[in-house]
Amino acid sequence: MRYLPLTDRDRRDMLAAIGVAGIDDLFRDVPPAVRLDGPVDLPPHQGEMAVERAFAAWAGQNLSPGRAPSFLGAGAYRHHIPAIADHLIQRGEFLTAYTPYQPEVSQGTLQYLFEFQTQVALITGMEVANASMYDGATATSEAVLMAGRVTRRNRVVLSAGLHPHYREVARTNLGYLGMETVAPEPDDDGGEADLAALVDDATACVVVQNPDFFGRLHDLSALAAACQAAGALLVCAVTEVVSLGAVKAPGDMGADIVAAEGQSLGNGTGFGGPHVGLLAVRQKHLRQMPGRLVGETADADGRRGYVLTLSTREQHIRREKATSNICTNSGLCALAFNIHLTLLGERGFRHLAALNHATAAGLADRLAAVDGVTVLNDTFFNEFTVRLAKPAGAVVEALADRGILGGVPVSRLYPDRPDLADLMLVAATETVTEDDADRLCAALKEVLA
Repeated sequence: MRYLPLTDRDRRDMLAAIGVAGIDDLFRDVPPAVRLDGPVDLPPHQGEMAVERAFAAWAGQNLSPGRAPSFLGAGAYRHHIPAIADHLIQRGEFLTAYTPYQPEVSQGTLQYLFEFQTQVALITGMEVANASMYDGATATSEAVLMAGRVTRRNRVVLSAGLHPHYREVARTNLGYLGMETVAPEPDDDGGEADLAALVDDATACVVVQNPDFFGRLHDLSALAAACQAAGALLVCAVTEVVSLGAVKAPGDMGADIVAAEGQSLGNGTGFGGPHVGLLAVRQKHLRQMPGRLVGETADADGRRGYVLTLSTREQHIRREKATSNICTNSGLCALAFNIHLTLLGERGFRHLAALNHATAAGLADRLAAVDGVTVLNDTFFNEFTVRLAKPAGAVVEALADRGILGGVPVSRLYPDRPDLADLMLVAATETVTEDDADRLCAALKEVLA
């Protein structure tokens, strides 16, 4: 009863209270295709030590980036995180801090969030940023909803270069609000049609990613001008925030809203989370920005202090006036981001970005010389797409058998596109060494022979 304290009567009482006949009714919105049709294949009941041993054995079957050359990317990137970042976020003042509803006892939390907002605004080229969102995908979805409120329009264009997970999160949210989505598919090498041609007077926003899902870099200036001329907003999503140390900031190219994934700074990949979403906007759209905003003020004695300046959430105002039903921000992950970027400073951030690009450019040149590998990108930051002479899924499995995490097959994210089955995303951050590159090239020569 330690972990399952409820009795059958307890369960019946709860089901009756919420008005459903059985537990299965709680899962009726889950598609049958993804439901289990029987019990999970696990050993029978065991003691705690035996369970720990079993889980340790299963975990040992994973080939983690810490134990192997890793070229994984596609929205989650392995970077070196200074040890002091993890040390500081585990201090009790930060690790156990709760939502800063009472500013007089939350000055430390409010100050680092204020600094975090400043950092995000600076690197995105925008005027104001909030205190974070859950992750890059939800930040992008919230940016789209915000654009609908600002423009009072309900048509959204989602770029073919936008991460498929981001597209699906946006579509899911928009589908319940009666908003129309136009989402062109990528062609067989990851390219896409002219987005400006899809903008009309009913368009609330166009959502693009830079660098895009396939690693390509784009100058967004012309698209921003086309959006502005039609009264639409340009939303730029960034999945690799380190790129902002080298690439022209989205705000400087005309973006109206920037949504980004901040995981690369201070936060490990963590099998997909927890991560930290960034959201930055133009000052004129501030009132429609979701989430929290921390501001700086002075108290009655003239001392500097921090307060929640904007918090347009359902917890605080009438539901119909709320800009979002998100109830919190990724506070601890935002602090890790804040610490890492503070340690780097502007010069270090730019140097880290340059190191990433140089590492990826060198690897792309070497891979281009391998028979059966074609590098598709003309421009990229630290990730690019290659076409292989064999299906990328099988190649990735063969590389894993050789102790190498060789990349992400595009087919994992586009399972219904057989024409993309030979494409693989390859990411090279500052953690990739010359020896790692040697091993990948040598292994690919064997696998593709």
